[in-house]
Amino acid sequence: SVDCGAILDGWHGDAAVTVPVGEVASDVAALLDTCEGALWAGIGAMRPGGRLRDIGAAVERHVRAAGGYSVIEEYGGHGIGTEMHQDPHVLNYRTRSRGPRLVPGLVLAIEPMITMGAPDTVLLDDGWTVRAADGSCSAHFEHTVALTADGPWVLTALDGGAARLTHLGIATPASSG
Repeated sequence: SVDCGAILDGWHGDAAVTVPVGEVASDVAALLDTCEGALWAGIGAMRPGGRLRDIGAAVERHVRAAGGYSVIEEYGGHGIGTEMHQDPHVLNYRTRSRGPRLVPGLVLAIEPMITMGAPDTVLLDDGWTVRAADGSCSAHFEHTVALTADGPWVLTALDGGAARLTHLGIATPASSG
């Protein structure tokens, strides 16, 4: 996975993608598709008046529907703005706590991480690289998303995520304007 951050005029952005190298087995390609789909499910759940847990519930629901994968619970998304990592922490699974309301102006980095094996991870000696503890393949996708009164706007996608969200039937500022 490639996870990159950027700062422009004091504002942070964060995005990640898992890129296959060479030919990959169909089950690995399916893992990547499922994780990216879980990202967009989470983004689609980011609606004015919703709750923070709606995002994690959507991610988990998408992963469970695909079957055969585990959601890595040790890591998740986060608020983002004048600092790279801000509150709130965005879980990738449903919780009992509803969490705060989602209001226009909120900016989150949504970043599901899933594995073909157990959800446990190991941090390598470099202090940054994380891998599945059982050595299974894993995937990680991330976008920085601003919530507007008209829906989510993906700040790290060239079209604001409009094409993908519209395909999913989710209103965006581009489709509302």
